[in-house]
Amino acid sequence: MKKKVLVAMSGGVDSSAAAMLLQQQGYDVTGATLRMFSNEDLGLEQDSTCCSLSDVEDAKLVAHKLGIPHYVFNFSPCFRRCVIDRFISEYEAGRTPNPCVDCNKHIKFGELLDRARLMDCEYLATGHYARIIFDADRNRWLLARGDDHAKDQSYMLFNLTQQQLAHILLPLADITKPEIRRMSENRGLVTAHKPDSQDICFVPDGDYTAFIERITKNKPRPGKFIHQNGQVLGTHQGLIHYTIGQRKGLGIAYEYPLYVIDKDIASNTVILGPNDALFQKALLAENCNLIAIDKLEAPLRVTAKTRYRQKDVPAVIEPLADGKIKVTFDEPQRAITPGQAVVFYDGDYVVGGGIIAAPLKE
Repeated sequence: MKKKVLVAMSGGVDSSAAAMLLQQQGYDVTGATLRMFSNEDLGLEQDSTCCSLSDVEDAKLVAHKLGIPHYVFNFSPCFRRCVIDRFISEYEAGRTPNPCVDCNKHIKFGELLDRARLMDCEYLATGHYARIIFDADRNRWLLARGDDHAKDQSYMLFNLTQQQLAHILLPLADITKPEIRRMSENRGLVTAHKPDSQDICFVPDGDYTAFIERITKNKPRPGKFIHQNGQVLGTHQGLIHYTIGQRKGLGIAYEYPLYVIDKDIASNTVILGPNDALFQKALLAENCNLIAIDKLEAPLRVTAKTRYRQKDVPAVIEPLADGKIKVTFDEPQRAITPGQAVVFYDGDYVVGGGIIAAPLKE
């Protein structure tokens, strides 16, 4: 009997190709597209960059072409609670969240994986560029980079648990993006040359501050720009408008370029300083998840990165109280930003990761 797999089909070329490849490999494939929100609910004037009605239609066309069942599931209440509301609260708390990490954790590999199991599907599959391997020697499921390092998405999947990894298929692990498009075109899939989505899906115009104002009905409270030396430099337009490392849009004339180096929620101030002030050698990570090891009991040498598109660099991770992890880099890193993810690697394998709580002075 063929093993059943539910494929998350976003309406893009990657997830379409995932369904096609699994069908070719002999799986009993069913497609599912998620409705996360409606434009009307969020007051959007333009179509979102994923999960839109046109994406649903594209996914349906691909499923029809492949001859597989296709369902549309409404996950908007969970998406609003676990992704959008958290996105807003994190910005309001002075941090810079990564909503794709939250969506993967709570929606795709949380709610949708649960739905797949209820449908008697042994596996859930997605079009992520990453690799899942079972290591019999360690009796552990491992997560690693895909062959196409330019498209690698293992960073976004650091929250996966052993139980989840055992029921997830990532069929694009050893295929490059150009190959995916070529194979999809040869199969006649409507998504073969569809552009990749780049923006936050629920903020298609990139103006996240306007989105937050529209949803909360609150205007950000202005406050002071303060130089790290204590000098008051001007008035900012509200903390949500600024993120660590930002230079553009400050409206401050100074003898040298200024950057956002910190934000103080209590005093509602944005602290500015020179580029040199953005470099830190260590950080504190919270809400950590480990994949390659069961527990971090002693300092461990890894490579790590604090942003998705960043190259990972040498570092040491060590356990702290309450499951937190201290990350110390060999060389200072620029603009370590609370709210972003830090992910640890051993070669191509993901050791684990967490959410940046704060940069640390060593």
